[in-house]
Amino acid sequence: MEETSREAVATAVQRVAGMLQRSDQLDKVEQYRRREARKKASVEARLKAAIQSQLDGVRTGLTQLHSALLDVKDIQSSLADVSKDWRQSINTIENLKDVKDAVVQHSQLASAVENLKNIFSVPEIVVETQQLIEQGELLQAHRKLMELECSRDDLMYEQYRMDSKNTSDMHLISIYFEDVQGLSDELAKQLWMVLQRSMVTVRRDPTMLVSVVRIIEREEKIDRRMVDRKKQSGFIPPGRPKRWKDKMFEVLEGTVGTRIEGTQAVTREADKMWLVRLLEITRKYVLDDLIVVQNLMVQCFPPHYNTFNRFFSLYHNAVSSRVKELASEELEANEIVSLLTWVLNTYKSVEMMGHPDLSSECDINQLEPLLPQDVVNELLSKYVKTFTSNITGWLRKALETDKKDWQKESEPEADQDGFYQTTLPAIVFQMFEQNLQVAAQIDGDFKEQVLKLCLKQMHSFLVRYREEAVAYKEEHLKDRQLPQCYVQYMIAIINNCQTFKESISSLKRKYSRSSELSDSDAAIDRTLGEVAKEGCQFLLDEVFLDLEHHLSELLTRKWLTGSHAVDTICVTVEDYFNDFNKIKKPFNQEMTNEAHRRVVVEYIKAVMQKRITFKNADERKEGAERMIKEADQFKFLFKKLAAGEDTERLCGAISAIAEVFKLTDPTLLFLEVTTLVSKYPDIREEHIQALLSVRGDATREMRQMIIGTLSENRVSYTGTTQPVFKDITVPSITMTTMTSMATAKLLK
Repeated sequence: MEETSREAVATAVQRVAGMLQRSDQLDKVEQYRRREARKKASVEARLKAAIQSQLDGVRTGLTQLHSALLDVKDIQSSLADVSKDWRQSINTIENLKDVKDAVVQHSQLASAVENLKNIFSVPEIVVETQQLIEQGELLQAHRKLMELECSRDDLMYEQYRMDSKNTSDMHLISIYFEDVQGLSDELAKQLWMVLQRSMVTVRRDPTMLVSVVRIIEREEKIDRRMVDRKKQSGFIPPGRPKRWKDKMFEVLEGTVGTRIEGTQAVTREADKMWLVRLLEITRKYVLDDLIVVQNLMVQCFPPHYNTFNRFFSLYHNAVSSRVKELASEELEANEIVSLLTWVLNTYKSVEMMGHPDLSSECDINQLEPLLPQDVVNELLSKYVKTFTSNITGWLRKALETDKKDWQKESEPEADQDGFYQTTLPAIVFQMFEQNLQVAAQIDGDFKEQVLKLCLKQMHSFLVRYREEAVAYKEEHLKDRQLPQCYVQYMIAIINNCQTFKESISSLKRKYSRSSELSDSDAAIDRTLGEVAKEGCQFLLDEVFLDLEHHLSELLTRKWLTGSHAVDTICVTVEDYFNDFNKIKKPFNQEMTNEAHRRVVVEYIKAVMQKRITFKNADERKEGAERMIKEADQFKFLFKKLAAGEDTERLCGAISAIAEVFKLTDPTLLFLEVTTLVSKYPDIREEHIQALLSVRGDATREMRQMIIGTLSENRVSYTGTTQPVFKDITVPSITMTTMTSMATAKLLK
């Protein structure tokens, strides 16, 4: 207490010190005192009020406790009196057992009297009920049935209450009402028949369906009441609970399943399109039925049945079961595609479950897949396997057909631009296009997979195509008269390569989501290029086989004295190129360039083979002028054939060699050879040796000096320009040739 007083004094001192910090505040001391006095009086008043309130509460509580104590004593006294009275009345209660039995018996007799009329009229009611059922008056029949069942159940219940172990009386009642159960079963059959034909019934007579639903609802209520009574008394009438509502949904489910299963009208043996027809009929039936459910049947069932969603699920489950059965059968490739297209696309489209008339009632995205993913994958795998086998056979057959065309005596067809072609590319890519269109209907990823498979098969096919083209050329070489149109069909083979390339690009643009070049694409481009290049080579080989005799006359004595070999070569090449103009770009340009290069190379080879050695300046001049003239002929020819940029360079090599031969002053020969080497840096020492040997007037020392000087100042070939002399070899002089030359000199 003292500590509290000290704390209060200290607090007061602090507050006074805070109020009187400045001298001018001393004038307000009296004001501060009055304010603190008011606060103190207020606090004391609140304390007094609180203490008074507590005292009043305690006083009231004590009064109530005193009253409660008195009440407890009164109750205790009353309980003692009740206990005393109860002990005295035990014997009296035991004497009332007979009264209780009498009451129960009276209740049973009262129930029997109440149902007496019904009991006597049971046979009559049974007959009436049977007639009503046969006449289709189901509601009235059910009302009669309920009266019979109610009479039977009440009698049994009273008997059970009186003596639950008395089975003989129960059996007697059951025998008397045995026809009631038969009526119930007969009525149930009629209900199930109506439900089985519900899609037809709801269109013709919806009141019949409403009556069936009302009867089932009544039975559900009775079932619930009987089950509740069983919980209380342990008694339940025979045949209860009927569970007709559960049976109703079972019947509807079976009806839907039967309707879906009954859509198959034909088999594969009778119609190749059996599956397409089946799926289309299923689609139509399901859509029509669900629209009927939404517009008519929903109104025949109570709202809490959630009728539309229930039927929606029933149809979905039935279709799923049917589709699984179809998937387990041995389906062909086209049937697999039809099934998967229908399952993955048609089913949820606006043509079926996503129809605008149904979309407001259900969410198709909540539906489970018709087929599990593993079954879909298995079907796709089976399709790919079958497709691979089929397309391999198709491609083989297409190639065999094309090979037969190669032997024809008539020229191949030409396209609108006049280029030779066969039907092979069109047939092949028509097959690819059809299968890709089918794959695109299933799934985007599967479409990509089929495209890759097509390209893979295309590469294998092109390898065989190349082998057959080579075999075609080799067979032709055995007898160059056969086949008659060898050149034209070889041109068609080359053009087909370009068509294949364009068609592949078109397929990729149309069916592939990726623009990247795959390994398969690169392999196909490479193989197509090889087939076309080899085809061009085969055609040029054909040309040069015809030119072989005329090329052998070049740079010979016969040539020097006046040969028409070059004229014949030009005419022959131009004649062949009239057909080669039917080759598509870029192969026609490459063909012309290669022909130009080979003609020039063969001409220069004739020089390097040293078929002639000029005896004097007149022969050298005459030969050089002839070479320049023939080079101009080649230039004119290949300009006419649109040979390209290398016309001057290639044919200029012949003119440059002619300048070496034409030179009259041997002392300037080194300068002329140097000029030749600067223009054509790929020329080698053996080439220069051969040129000097053909010239005929270059001494051994001069040749050694020219070769040696060129070797010292030789600039390496960088390969920046097309080589001319690179692939030209100079035949070596054998001992036999040297012996023959020595013998000739001795004879001279």
